[in-house]
Amino acid sequence: MDPIDIGLIVSGLLLLMVVLGMRVAFAAGLAGVIGLVWIFWAKKGYAPDDFFGALTVATKTAGQVPHSKVASQALSLIPTFILIGYLAYYAGLTKALFEAAKRWVGWLPGGLGVSTVFATAGFAAVSGASVATSAVFARIAIPEMLSIGYDRRFAAGVVASAGTLASLIPPSAILVIYAIIVEQDVGALLLAGFLPGAFSAVIYGGLVIGMALLFTDLGPPVSGFSWSERFAALPGAFPIIFVVFIIIFFIYNPFGGDAWGTPTEGGALGAFVVFVMALARGMRWRELKSALLETAKLSVVIFTIIWGVLIYVRFLGFADLPNTFSEWITSLDQSPMLTLILILLAYAVLGMFMDAIGMLLLTLPVVFPAVIALNGGEGVTAADSAFGMSSVSCAIWFGIIVVKMAELCLITPPIGLNCFVVASVHPDISVHDVFRGAAPFFVADALTIAGLITFPSIVLYLPSILIGVG
Repeated sequence: MDPIDIGLIVSGLLLLMVVLGMRVAFAAGLAGVIGLVWIFWAKKGYAPDDFFGALTVATKTAGQVPHSKVASQALSLIPTFILIGYLAYYAGLTKALFEAAKRWVGWLPGGLGVSTVFATAGFAAVSGASVATSAVFARIAIPEMLSIGYDRRFAAGVVASAGTLASLIPPSAILVIYAIIVEQDVGALLLAGFLPGAFSAVIYGGLVIGMALLFTDLGPPVSGFSWSERFAALPGAFPIIFVVFIIIFFIYNPFGGDAWGTPTEGGALGAFVVFVMALARGMRWRELKSALLETAKLSVVIFTIIWGVLIYVRFLGFADLPNTFSEWITSLDQSPMLTLILILLAYAVLGMFMDAIGMLLLTLPVVFPAVIALNGGEGVTAADSAFGMSSVSCAIWFGIIVVKMAELCLITPPIGLNCFVVASVHPDISVHDVFRGAAPFFVADALTIAGLITFPSIVLYLPSILIGVG
């Protein structure tokens, strides 16, 4: 059988296993091994009764993946970024950030919801995981919103949706994963996420205000804070801002010249600074132990997905599906922009059945080369490209857009992890309530994605001025 046919059949088997409820990591790993056995059997001409010959070669090939791909310096960013977020939470920095946001913008319609969005955006700047961000603010923000009469579905939806900002605002674990899959500069991708993340937060905040104005029973404003009380709350938010600037200055050196360190070293320095701050604020061994354990658990989940999916990706390489898909995409008789929009719509559908990291790991080895080919191919300049940007800029721009699409997975039924996390923190709020509360934020995400597509400079401005991405 032709390798392409084998690739399509095994990919269909993988999707079937995922739809039936098997975890993406195990479904992808199993599909990858099955595909490798089939490919080697067909390519190397093993006799029909020599199944174990093909199995031996396939398992040896698959067995090299977990260590060779996961033992990467760039991937060491993920646990350090996650650790920063958990240390900040257990040090009480998130409560101080939320309090500052509440005093400054709580007077707006839906003020606590807006405060949650902006405080979450601030916390996302020191947390690399959306699920962790949602869990933290489900404990902090929802009780306050419910205590002053917020609709429980609205409150839960705000927290679940705002938690997705951690996927975009650096330090972001999923941006690191994207950079490694498509072999792009990690620092450039992280830098490119700042403005789109802020843009998304502003649109979220605007949606909350609009809904509160339209439906006055959703969330009343919070008033009564004097200017002195507002300014008094700012010092509590400074530690998080300080850590963000440390990471940015260490990695990008805005003063010119070479960077002071790698992104991995910047993440480790950020974690150390937050650790010192946590100790200064009285964090005890129990809190430190909880932060380390939560970081280890989430890191193990992410790395398990990575190595399981990369076995499947190794099979895709042997089946030559990426090149075949790229050739088919570029042969379509329609504009490249329309094709890109159709690809993004496919991500929206796929996100209903898969988690964000698994979805990107599975699809990018096939989709990314196709998008670069649509733009004009590797090494193309902005003048000769379909999207008006070089191949390097296109890789960064597409990365931010596709990560924003992946955020939809976190609040889309039936998989939406953020919604399940919020519901698990508050037993009186059902998963159905959270999904209903998060539904209006699909509109905000659609507006954000449309803005990023229409105005690529939102994504490319910082990388172009700080590290010269052209």
